[in-house]
Amino acid sequence: MKYADIKELDVQDGEGARVSIYVSGCHFHCKGCHNKEAWDFNYGKEFTEKEIDYIINLMDNEYISGLSILGGEPLELINQKGLVPLVTKVKEKFPDKDIWCYTGYDFEKDIISDMYNKYHFTKKLLDKIDIMVDGQFMEDKKIIDLKFRGSYNQRKIDVKSSLKSHSLVELKFGDEQRYSKPIAKYYKILYTNENCRIKV
Repeated sequence: MKYADIKELDVQDGEGARVSIYVSGCHFHCKGCHNKEAWDFNYGKEFTEKEIDYIINLMDNEYISGLSILGGEPLELINQKGLVPLVTKVKEKFPDKDIWCYTGYDFEKDIISDMYNKYHFTKKLLDKIDIMVDGQFMEDKKIIDLKFRGSYNQRKIDVKSSLKSHSLVELKFGDEQRYSKPIAKYYKILYTNENCRIKV
């Protein structure tokens, strides 16, 4: 597995101050993606035991709430295999710190109904993940400064509770009122006069 970047301090991709890793490789190629360089599976550096130890060291601070895994696409099969040793060590060392994972895959359709039944490493990975934000980034559903995701179609899922109950347990981000149906329509209104046409 290759990785594009490791952030020592991230407050945008999960609750609290976090350490984040951006893996390389993604086949979704979402329009408007801000990490296009990470689409390439060969972009960046090889992820090794050295990087795992580095992340563990960064997380060994009281102000760090957890680890966030982004991409690229963390659930590409090669990336799942590469991430299992990382999440295993993180949970061994910091059982009270949470792990967030961002994926373009649909949790029910692609992950639980397919990957989870096919691959042992998917089960190992999901066993260590606390929160998953699923769904591809959709440019037409983007609202600036959404909390912890890029577009309002993306869901925040309690992975452990979902696995235990065998049903989707979806959590709130805390800013849902910003894209309730009336507000979502507002963001698509086109303001027009004789000289300009502006998409809000």
